[in-house]
Formats: sequence, structure tokens, C-alpha cells
Amino acid sequence: MSDNKRTIQFIWGILLLSMGIGVFYRIPQVMPDIAKIEQFASMTVYIRFCFYLIGILLIGGGTKKIYANYKKLK
Repeated sequence: MSDNKRTIQFIWGILLLSMGIGVFYRIPQVMPDIAKIEQFASMTVYIRFCFYLIGILLIGGGTKKIYANYKKLK
């Protein structure tokens, strides 16, 4: 891979990591609004689990991409 492509992949990893952190920051603010919706009131635990899983996957993928491309850039 060229250095330009590795740099783009490194930046993409940083964006994935920041979005994962953003998901964790946003969950406590969004869950009360979701709980107000009648259809989702009984499934709040499942919805919260899914949001946290998405956050973990974003952080994990971003970290993996940063680590792999940082080693190759050096």
C-alpha cells in the first residue's frame, strides 16, 4: 500500500475511534428520549446493550486500524 493510502486508513481509524467514544458519550442523553416512546419502553435494556455494543465495535475497529497503520507508517 502507498503511504498516502496508509495515511488515509490511519485517519479513518481515528475517526472510528472518536465515533465510538461519541456513542458512549451520547447514550445517557438519548436513552430517556427512547424510553418515552411507547413501543420501545419495554426494550430499553436491549436497546442500551445494542448501543454499547456498537460503541465497543467502533472503538475496537478504530484501535485496530490505528495500530496496524501506525506500525506500517514508521
